[in-house]
Amino acid sequence: MSVDLAIIGAGPAGMAAAVEAADLGLSVAVIDENPAPGGQVFRGVEAASADRALGADYAAGLPLVRAFRAARIDYRPGTTLWHLEPEAGLLSLLAGGRTAELAAGRILLATGAQERPVPIPGWTLPGVMTAGAAQILLKTVGAVPRGRTVLAGQGPLLWLLAAQLQRAGAPPALILETTPKGRLGAALRAGGLVAGLPLLAKGLALLAETRRIPRRPAVAGLRAEGEGRVARVTWEGGATGCDTLLLHEGVVPATHIPLALGLDHAWDAAQRCWRPRVDAFGAASHPRVAVAGDGAGIGGWQAAVAAGRLAACDAARRLGRLTEEGFARRTAPLLAARRAALALRPFLDALHAPPGWVLAPPEDATLVCRCEEVTAGQVRAAARLGATGPNQVKAYCRAGMGPCQGRICGATVAALIAEARGTTPEAVGTLRPRAPYKPLTVAELAGG
Repeated sequence: MSVDLAIIGAGPAGMAAAVEAADLGLSVAVIDENPAPGGQVFRGVEAASADRALGADYAAGLPLVRAFRAARIDYRPGTTLWHLEPEAGLLSLLAGGRTAELAAGRILLATGAQERPVPIPGWTLPGVMTAGAAQILLKTVGAVPRGRTVLAGQGPLLWLLAAQLQRAGAPPALILETTPKGRLGAALRAGGLVAGLPLLAKGLALLAETRRIPRRPAVAGLRAEGEGRVARVTWEGGATGCDTLLLHEGVVPATHIPLALGLDHAWDAAQRCWRPRVDAFGAASHPRVAVAGDGAGIGGWQAAVAAGRLAACDAARRLGRLTEEGFARRTAPLLAARRAALALRPFLDALHAPPGWVLAPPEDATLVCRCEEVTAGQVRAAARLGATGPNQVKAYCRAGMGPCQGRICGATVAALIAEARGTTPEAVGTLRPRAPYKPLTVAELAGG
């Protein structure tokens, strides 16, 4: 089977791109690992849009999901992309235990973001989760943590989750803010407040809504402790008991597939992460591939919707379905909408840049590669012995060789190497993943 445009991911960018492309007359297939459209931001919105705990911004995704359902799109939920040959436009897929292939004239990666890992001592204890994982449980099954919950970290999602848990009748007992002192001044100098005032107002409203939740500012040196499961969290100068500890230090682009394809990437100095190098319409360094949404740089769902539509217009132009005049007319308001949605990013990036102890755990005993149980000390030792980058560290201590293929540990390993060798994560580089992008069995491969 062949389509004009294959889209990987059915979050805001993927759905918006699919609707736009279908409206422009392209044949479209959307590959989605989830059972229903929405991505992380609008996960489960068709079933839970009326849940007041999740808020108006969550319910705002319902019209987009409905438009996506109504469009002439080959939607494939529960399907994993495990290999991609961009030269031939050939996608290898896995669904229901069987493999299949799909050919596409153009490919859009709309795989979104992932939470930045927070490798602290004890982060593998039962009861320690990411804020995003807790939000998934809230959106999909309405589950909230029992007992005393502590949120630790920084970023918009942390405050959104605090408000959602409070509305659901399970407010956190304490919020530990890890934003270092002095960051507000740097953020104000970065600018964006005036143009980003509408988004700033939403953030201030969340802070006001959660004002009764106790909080500790400028926390560092987090540790999760307990026998068999988390029982307390400690930090420099304090400690408290907890039944659940939710960690969050922002989100970063999900670069696993773009890196595996060898696409050009740029270092984001503000948020200290890599992102694919794309033009104003999402086109990547390979002529057949585009990247849109948070996978190309963190911007939020409104920016992702605009980016998805822009990428669809570019696909239509490249495939001869949209004239240059029509392209310019259709993309002008989308470019303006994305600029407005991104206006506050300089402020947010400066305010919530991850502190150094998050990027490179100071204690050697801290586990950084959960799959292979490799510690920070082992990575530092490998770097001192001569490993110059994450790919070389694999040969020394197997960090990044587990089922996640470095999605969780890759950035931390690079930061530790940079620290040990007196250089920068940008100079150290990244892991180079290989297909299959997600694990599959020989039986599944043969079943195709």
